[in-house]
Amino acid sequence: MSGPQCCDNPPTLNPSSGAGHVEEFGGLKSYVSGSSDSKLAVILVSDIFGYEAPNLRKLADKVAAAGFFVVVPDFFHGDPYAPENAERPLPVWIKDHGADKGFEEAKPVLEALKKKGVAKIGAAGCCWGAKVVVQLAQHGYIQAAVLLHPSFVTGDDIKAVKVPTAVLGAEIDQLSPPALVKQFEEILNSKPEVDGFVKIFPGVAHGWTVRYNTEDAAAVKSAEEAHQDMLGWFTKYIH
Repeated sequence: MSGPQCCDNPPTLNPSSGAGHVEEFGGLKSYVSGSSDSKLAVILVSDIFGYEAPNLRKLADKVAAAGFFVVVPDFFHGDPYAPENAERPLPVWIKDHGADKGFEEAKPVLEALKKKGVAKIGAAGCCWGAKVVVQLAQHGYIQAAVLLHPSFVTGDDIKAVKVPTAVLGAEIDQLSPPALVKQFEEILNSKPEVDGFVKIFPGVAHGWTVRYNTEDAAAVKSAEEAHQDMLGWFTKYIH
């Protein structure tokens, strides 16, 4: 179900990272960034390493700087995947943290955003998070979706999306290999009622948008290109 790439380059979690702050939002502890008066919001759904990953929070701050109110919920309730815990390998951990559960727990977050007066909501998900986001897109709970190196997402998932959906894939990815990402592109192209955008990034591996080495200039450049594509998608549809 999930290969070792899911676990490559784990981040050093830091609960105080980022320019935003942590608060309870929609029933979940969440990292929030940006103007709480904004009528436009983006939910970022993490990979298996959770919402304390510094690169993920840096991305949230970047999206917030473009005018969005950004929420990064802790869908794992303080229990992100810990590779060093031999007693809970990924297949065991994931039983407690299925994407279906994340999808259900995202609904009160969306409700809380609407109560605040937010008019439009986009969602982006990395790896595990992409499966949560694609489900939100299937039910029209959001106005635009971005899937970053998705895990567990199928062609049938893409067939069912109802909102503009962008897929950013990696050339080196066992979970969403280029052949599967191209299939996603064909499916989106066959749905004239839904705008789609698909891009495969050369020379990068699964996880590259958030699990990059900040000292590696080429890795940073590839990640930033993906971030700009994501921001462009949200700027186009969440306005």
